[in-house]
Amino acid sequence: MTSAWAAAPVARKAAVARKTPAQKAPVKAVAKAAPVPGQVRQWMGKLTLRQQVAQLVIIRFYGDAPSSKTKAYREFQRLVKTDGVGGLIVLNRVRNGVVVNAEPYAMAAFLNRMQRTAALPLIVGGDFERGASMRMSGTAKFPHNMAYGAARDLAATRFLGLHTAREARAMGVHWIFTPDADVNNNPDNPVIGLRAFSEDPDEVAQHVVAYIEGARSDPKTQVLLSVKHFPGHGDTAVDSHYGLPVIAADRARLDAVELKPFRAAIAAQVDSVMSSHLRIPALEPEEIPGTVSKNIMTKLLKEELGFTGLVTTDAMDMQGLSKMYSAGEAAVRAIEAGVDVLLIPANPEQAIEGVVKAVQSGRISKERLRHSVEKMLGAKVRLGLHKKRLVELEELADVLDSEEAVAQAQQVAEQALTLVRNDQGALPLKAPEKACLYVLSENRYSQLGRRLIDDVKEKSPRLAVQWLDSTMPEAAFDEVVVRAQRCSAVVLAAFSQQLSAAPTRFVEQVQQGPAPVALVSFGSPYLLRAFPKVGAYVATFSTAPTSESAVAKAILGAIPFRGRSPVTIPNLAAYGSGLE
Repeated sequence: MTSAWAAAPVARKAAVARKTPAQKAPVKAVAKAAPVPGQVRQWMGKLTLRQQVAQLVIIRFYGDAPSSKTKAYREFQRLVKTDGVGGLIVLNRVRNGVVVNAEPYAMAAFLNRMQRTAALPLIVGGDFERGASMRMSGTAKFPHNMAYGAARDLAATRFLGLHTAREARAMGVHWIFTPDADVNNNPDNPVIGLRAFSEDPDEVAQHVVAYIEGARSDPKTQVLLSVKHFPGHGDTAVDSHYGLPVIAADRARLDAVELKPFRAAIAAQVDSVMSSHLRIPALEPEEIPGTVSKNIMTKLLKEELGFTGLVTTDAMDMQGLSKMYSAGEAAVRAIEAGVDVLLIPANPEQAIEGVVKAVQSGRISKERLRHSVEKMLGAKVRLGLHKKRLVELEELADVLDSEEAVAQAQQVAEQALTLVRNDQGALPLKAPEKACLYVLSENRYSQLGRRLIDDVKEKSPRLAVQWLDSTMPEAAFDEVVVRAQRCSAVVLAAFSQQLSAAPTRFVEQVQQGPAPVALVSFGSPYLLRAFPKVGAYVATFSTAPTSESAVAKAILGAIPFRGRSPVTIPNLAAYGSGLE
């Protein structure tokens, strides 16, 4: 698909020029800190070949604290104690189609048990793209990255980096796989979207650098940062969790767009770069993912861009990679390509065994393996894990219960609210007591929209509010359509990238009524394309609860709409657009 980024270069460059540049000199990165070779040599001297390989493997866990009598716990014991994997990464569970976050104290207790079990300290990671709240309950509910792009506030992005680092270390997480350097220049991207700061590469680069600066600004909370998904996942229409996306852009476009934020991150001395399971013919002629491409991971990233830190794969159980190779072969090819760390192999034992056999056969040299192992162990030393690996449970509340972080998260959510269209003057509501709000849910178990409903009821008790589930009978939707005709104005709140058949039909029918209709999109700013005739349109650029609270205030006139869209909505809204 043609990139929307190139649609209006003059207006775009003017908008970028108005932004406050990231002028602060970056603080020295963990990856560039002075190593402690003595400790690393001591560890290396004790490791067998298999144990060296295992140090490069990071396995998943779910942030709970299983009983030592369970099969799950025994599996962790085997992988950590017997196989000696190098680390863990916390992921979410999904129940009834709803993401369930982990509880910080349970996770910290489990990590302490695992750290005591491990011969060498474990490095623990987390995809904390919007703060720890992406994976953990009880943490500040920061909006998605694209909301920061809409808010145009680099200071807020620095605070996001700072507080995320604090939350992570307090819970026993040392490696946060952020910031996201993808340029979301494809409206049909199914996997990046709100995770990106913008469709503009300069804007993305500024936020990436600001995040790195913030995360490094408190020396007490040292973490590793991993910029992703190299060399850029924004211009894809396939989710690499389920297939192999292809970026057809030529090298000149890649330099001008995709690679620009990564160059900025490397200049800011980011600790780590995460690969992406993408095929990019301009960089790699073979039909293989970038993760296993030496042209991309070594020649481009290391030799051309000069990156010397840790190189990690994206999750290796994603089908963009796992459909093509066994766990062992994928691991071998990744290391041959130039990767250091194997993140979530589909089968950890097979991955370890595959690399061991490759070293024994000479396919991977012992020197090549040693290089990556020493980098991994050196990172653990620089993080101070050889001196302190356990979590201080008593100190958790002091970091997680931060009024400043909560206030900052809410402020960004409010700054990001973007009024893209208001043709019928539907917003803010002029007579809330006569208006109606309908929350369109795609899952009956979802909590999305609950905060919006509660806040609206509290602020305007007489405003009619109703939750609509996509699994409702068609007749039930028809009844709501009839009632909506009596409303002075209708606000529709949607949380999905695209609506299923029943909610789509409902929106179309409500638009035909006499009342002005306002569509509020939390899940994707591009939803307007499905309803181009809607009178008013608001983009929040985030599904976080803080964004729901912001919308409740704005539709009732308590706060203004101030955001500017960091993306183009093709044929409907330009980059930088937004009404006040």
